[in-house]
Parts: sequence; C-alpha cells; structure tokens
Amino acid sequence: MATVDSGCTSSAHMKYLQVLTLLICCYWPLFGQMFGQGHFPRHNFTVGGGVGRPREDLQQFLNDSPGLSIGYGYRFHRNFQVDVGLDIQFGAADVRDFLSTGIGDLRIRDREFLVPFGGRAILPFDRGRFMFSGGGGGAYLRYSELLHQPSAYFRIDCRVCTSRSGWGYYALVNASAFVDHAQHFRVGVTSRFYRGHTNGDALGTVPGVRTRDQWINLAGEFGFSF
Repeated sequence: MATVDSGCTSSAHMKYLQVLTLLICCYWPLFGQMFGQGHFPRHNFTVGGGVGRPREDLQQFLNDSPGLSIGYGYRFHRNFQVDVGLDIQFGAADVRDFLSTGIGDLRIRDREFLVPFGGRAILPFDRGRFMFSGGGGGAYLRYSELLHQPSAYFRIDCRVCTSRSGWGYYALVNASAFVDHAQHFRVGVTSRFYRGHTNGDALGTVPGVRTRDQWINLAGEFGFSF
C-alpha cells in the first residue's frame, strides 16, 4: 500500500507542476506586457505647472497660488525610482512691498519652496508606455521674501526681507504616458501632499511662530527620459 500511495502522490505532483508550467508559459507574455519587462529609461526629468493649496495653520494666512514643479528621478529598477525635486509657489503670502534704493523702488514678492526627496514604486502597462506610481519621503520647506533685482550682474542686498523654514515629509501619486515609440517624451499629472513645520520670521500675515504646515499640490507635467 505504501508503494501505491507514493506513486499516486508523485503522479499528482507531476500533474500539478505540468499545469503550473503551462499556465506560466501561457500568461508570462501578458505579465511581461503588463508590468513593463525589458528595456526602461533610467534617467527621468520633468517640468510642470499647476496649483498649490495651503492647509492646517497656513490656511488662514496663505492663499492658493500657481506653482512650478521640477524633478529628476533615477529609475534603478523597472518598478522603483529615487526622486528629488523642487516645487515653487508664487505669491501665496501675497507680499507686495517695496524697497527704496538709490536707483528707485524695487518690488518685494514672496516665494514658497518645497524640496521633496524620496522614492516611488512604479506600475507600468502596455510595455511601459503607461505608468502609475506612488511614493514619498522627506521634504524641506522654505518661504522667503525676495527682492526683484535690477540686473543679473548687479544685485542689491535685501536686509528687510524675511524667511522661515522647516522640515517635513511628502506623499505623491502620478499617472503618465509616453507619447513616442522610443519612450523619450511623456505627459502626465502628479499630486503631492506635504506636511511639516516651519519657524522663523513673520512673512506676510504668517506670524513669526512655529506653524503646522500642509500643502496639496497638483501639476500637469512634461517629461524627458533616456
């Protein structure tokens, strides 16, 4: 009886392996197409524009504002990428001051700089042409008053300009699609969620105390990869 049971078990295992092998052979091309097997671009540059929405303590002091997004990502694996970038918000504090100088009154405006650094997981489809990704990491936040300089070769120090800064973290979701067969150019949309703290000088109506900061940014992007 032991010999018969062993033979039956061995036969069942062989049939299981045959079925599993057949399924892998049949569906492996589909998985390869779905998850982007094969070549993929490693260096990825993006630039885009959109809007940033301040929340938490900033909501009562700052306004929704247009923004510029710049990023670079190194894709070391078809499903993983490390990122660094820069989001700039223009005039969220609505600073409209002037500095009197010997060459006239120069305008002072505010800029909010958000610097994300982290990584993302990538889910490619259709041989890598379409991609969904999500990730996060740390972030440096700095809000500054900047003087409109009269020239790139002649600069004036703005001693009355204020700034505040701090650290936090971010999370992102992205959807993008390559528009050429060689997969060098793509368009997409990215939403970043920032959260952290800043401290320093008063800026616009933001008081000179430590604040809990939150931003929800949405940007359309154009990318170049190789």
